[in-house]
Amino acid sequence: MNTNFRVPSRRELPAKELLTNFVQPSKTKLLMKQLVIPLCLLALAMSCSEPKEKETFDYPETAKVDTIDTYFGTDVPDPYRWLEDDNSEQTAQWVTAQNKVTRGYLDNIPYKGNIKKRLEELFDYERVSAPNKEGNYYYFYKNDGLQNQSVLYRKKSIDDEPEVFIDPNKFKEDGTISLAGSSFSQDGSLFAYLISEGGSDWRKAIVIDTETKVEQGDTLRNIKFSGISWKGNEGFYYTRYEKPEEGMELSGIVTNGKLYYHKLGTPQASDELVFSPDNEKARAGGYLTEDNRFLVITVSEGTSGNKLYAKDLQSGSEIISIVDDLENDQFVIDNKGAKLLVYTNIDAPNYKVVEVDPTNPGRENWIDIIPETENVLSANTAGGYIFATYLEDAKTAVKQLDYDGELIRDVELPGIGTANGFGGKASEKELYYNFTSFTYPSTIFKYDIESGESELYEKPEVDFNPENFETKQVFYESKDGTRVPMFIVHKKGIELNGKNPTYLYAYGGFNISLRPSFSTSRIVWLENGGIYAQPNIRGGGEYGEAWHKAGTKMQKQNVFDDFIAAGEYLINNKYTSSDYLAIAGGSNGGLLVGATMTQRPELAKIAFPAVGVMDMLRYHKFTIGYAWASDYGTSEDSKEMFEYLKGYSPVHNLNPGTAYPATMVTTADHDDRVVPAHSFKFAATLQENHQGDNPVLIRIETDAGHGAGTPISKTIDQQADRYAFAWYNMGVIPPIAKSDQ
Repeated sequence: MNTNFRVPSRRELPAKELLTNFVQPSKTKLLMKQLVIPLCLLALAMSCSEPKEKETFDYPETAKVDTIDTYFGTDVPDPYRWLEDDNSEQTAQWVTAQNKVTRGYLDNIPYKGNIKKRLEELFDYERVSAPNKEGNYYYFYKNDGLQNQSVLYRKKSIDDEPEVFIDPNKFKEDGTISLAGSSFSQDGSLFAYLISEGGSDWRKAIVIDTETKVEQGDTLRNIKFSGISWKGNEGFYYTRYEKPEEGMELSGIVTNGKLYYHKLGTPQASDELVFSPDNEKARAGGYLTEDNRFLVITVSEGTSGNKLYAKDLQSGSEIISIVDDLENDQFVIDNKGAKLLVYTNIDAPNYKVVEVDPTNPGRENWIDIIPETENVLSANTAGGYIFATYLEDAKTAVKQLDYDGELIRDVELPGIGTANGFGGKASEKELYYNFTSFTYPSTIFKYDIESGESELYEKPEVDFNPENFETKQVFYESKDGTRVPMFIVHKKGIELNGKNPTYLYAYGGFNISLRPSFSTSRIVWLENGGIYAQPNIRGGGEYGEAWHKAGTKMQKQNVFDDFIAAGEYLINNKYTSSDYLAIAGGSNGGLLVGATMTQRPELAKIAFPAVGVMDMLRYHKFTIGYAWASDYGTSEDSKEMFEYLKGYSPVHNLNPGTAYPATMVTTADHDDRVVPAHSFKFAATLQENHQGDNPVLIRIETDAGHGAGTPISKTIDQQADRYAFAWYNMGVIPPIAKSDQ
C-alpha cells in the first residue's frame, strides 16, 4: 500500500516502471510505528539459538517434458516448460500441491503467530498522506490502520472535518481491487481513476463528477502502463494496448501501445488515435503542460531511452520531433511560454534541465538552465519555480531555482534522509513534502514557496524511539575495485560477534535508486536484534546513467559481484556470518538473489527471491518482458549475448547435488509483469537439484500481482512468513518468540 498521494504527473508512466512497481518494504510503507518491547525481553540475547531438528521434505513431483530450444547451435533443455501455461489444470494442481507443502511448513513454526500479531500491532495506526488542492477541495489519503487499501478523503478547508471521497475497500471485500492511478480535470470538477483487479497491470478507467460522484460516460478498458492527462474538462489522453487473446491476458505478449484521446461522453470505440509508433513493441504516452498549450508525446521501446515530440495546441502546429532516438531519457517538466523546459541526460549522465524552442529544436540551440553536476538530478516544478532534487550518496538535497536557473535557496530538510513531494501547480503558494529515513517515520511538512520556511504539518503518532537505533553508511570495494555505498541499520550497542541475523536487500537495475526510508515491517526485524543492510549497487541510478549502464547487458555480472561483496563485507566485519545472513530482493532484485545463490550458494543461510526474472533466455516472450531488453539484452541478439545470459540465468545454473540456502521463492498468480512461470520453473529446478537439509519452498499468493496495490492483510501475512522462515532456519530464537503476544 502506498499512501503518498500527490497530484498525478502530467507525464505518462515512466518506462522503467514497466518492471519496477514491486512493493518493497523499504520504499512503500509510510508513517509506520513500533511498540516498545517489554523490558523483560530486553535481557534476552538475540544470538540465543537452538539446533533445528532435521526435517525431510516430500516435495510435489514435477513432471518433465522433452522440450529443447536451440540457440546459435546450442541445445538448451527446458523440462518444465509446461509450467508456463497458467491456464492448465496441471499447473493449477502443481500450485495447490506446492502451497500445501509450504503452508504445512510455515504454519508449524512455533512463533510465527507472535510475529504476525506484532506486525498487526505495528500497522494498526492512522497514516495520512500530504494534501493536494484540486478545485474547491483538499484531497488526501488516510488509512485507519489495518484497512487493506487507503481511503481518499477531501475537505474544503485545511482545518475542516474530512469526508470520504472514494473508498477502494468497497471495490471488493478482500481488498484485492485497488485504486491504481488518478487525475483531476483542470478545474477539479471531474475525476478519472484507474482500478487494478487482483494486482494485474491491466487497468480500467472510470470518470466521476466530483460534486455528485456520479459516473460520467462508459468505463474505459485495455489500459496499461498509462497515466491520464486531462485537456481542460473536455477529455483526456491515455495509452491503450491490444489485449492478448482470451486466456492469455496474464502472460501473452502485450504490443502496440498507442496514444489515444478520449472525449468525455463518447464511447471508447470512437476515441481519437493521436500517435501510433512504427514499431509494434514500442509504446507511446502523452501528457499536457499545465497551461494546456503543449501536448508532449514520448515513445519508448525499453525501460530507458525515449523519443520526444511536442505539438503546440495553441498555434495548431504539427507534431514536432525534439529527440528522434532512443539513446537517452528526456521529459518536459514545464513550458516558458513558447519554450519547453526539458529534463534530459543527453551529454549529461547525471541529468540536466535545458530550454528548447520547439520551432528550432536542434541540440545546438538548447540552452542549459540547470547544468549537470557530480550528483544525480531530478526536477519538478511548483509555484512558478523549479525544485531540483539531488542524490548525494543516495541521500536527498533540494534546491529551489527560478525558470532561468538562478538559485533562490537551498531547501533546509529535517535531517539526512529522503524527501519527496516538491511538485505542484504554478498557482500554489505552498506545497507539502514527505521526509523519511530508516529511523524517521514518514512525516509531512508544509513548505512556503516564497519564504522557504518549512513547518510540521502531520507527524505520525508512532510508538517508536529512533534514539534506540543507529544508521551508518559505509563504502566497500566490489570485485573489480569499484567503491560501493551501503546503509546498515541496527540497535545501538549491538555486539559485532558474527552472530547477528542480517537481512541484506538490494535491487540493482533499471536506473532505480534505493534511498533511506522507514518501514513498519522492518521494525520487527530490528527490534528483535536483527541488522538491515541496503547496498546501492550498480544497475541502479544512485550515481547517474554511468552507474546504471555499468550493470546492464554484458556488464550485468557487476551487479551480482557488488551484492556478493556486500555480503562479504558484513561477514568480514563481524556484523554477521553466513549462518545468519538472509539475502532478499524483488522483481529484478529477485533475479539478483537467484543469480547470487547459484553463483555463491554458501554465502547466505537464507534466500528470498521474490517475483523474480529467473529465465533469462525466455523473459522477453511474456507480457511486457521485451521492454527489459534495454537492460538485459536477449538470447536472440547474438551468440555472445545468449552465452552471457545463459551464464547467469538462475533457472539454468542450478546444479545437481548442490546444497543451496534455505529458500522461499515468492510469486503471485496474477503477476502479469514478471509472470509466475519464472518462479515456478526456478522452484521446480531447485527442488530437483538441491542436496541438503535446508527447505526450498515456493509461496504462491492468490489473487495478487507484482506488488502494487497488495492489501495490508496479505502484506502482513507475507512478511510474517519471511521473518519466521529466516529466524527458524538460522536456528535463532528471537525475543518475540518468548513474548506473551
